[in-house]
Amino acid sequence: MRNVTLTDIFQLPFARKYLKRAGLAHAVTVAQKAYDLACQKGVNADLATKAALLHDIGHYTWYRNGEWDFELYKQNDIHAIKGAERAHKMLIRLGEDPEAAKEIAVAILFHTDSYFKGTVQRTSLQEVVAMADEADEEPNGNHHYKVISEAEAAERLAELDELIAQDSRLQQSV
Repeated sequence: MRNVTLTDIFQLPFARKYLKRAGLAHAVTVAQKAYDLACQKGVNADLATKAALLHDIGHYTWYRNGEWDFELYKQNDIHAIKGAERAHKMLIRLGEDPEAAKEIAVAILFHTDSYFKGTVQRTSLQEVVAMADEADEEPNGNHHYKVISEAEAAERLAELDELIAQDSRLQQSV
């Protein structure tokens, strides 16, 4: 049984604020890609879609002289660290299982290696989130600027929630 749905998350003004800052269309698309990858790889789709939806909520916009500076962003980025913290706090407040909230937060933390040198040995969940993010990336961070309405985002997330619920019911009947 799911404690928190994607729709529950999206209904929070706090969540929508940070999802829009980082690119709402990107967040929803990555959640959908994570669902597909999770199903293919036998990974928990509920956790994967939540981590994928929230993976960029730690973004800070880096501007110089009034213009977006992608190089400055790349030099100073710690969005995965900040996003993991925000997501964990939000999920706990929504009533998510603490172990699930931790797994989601750690998947967000390791969805990118942009903030550290070296390599990370990712779990299957973390790998699904990273792969889903990479699948939607565009040069110079342009994927963050694709636009969808909040209504379309809510509809797409509700559809994902239904798919996850159906998967859960199937697993329970087996």
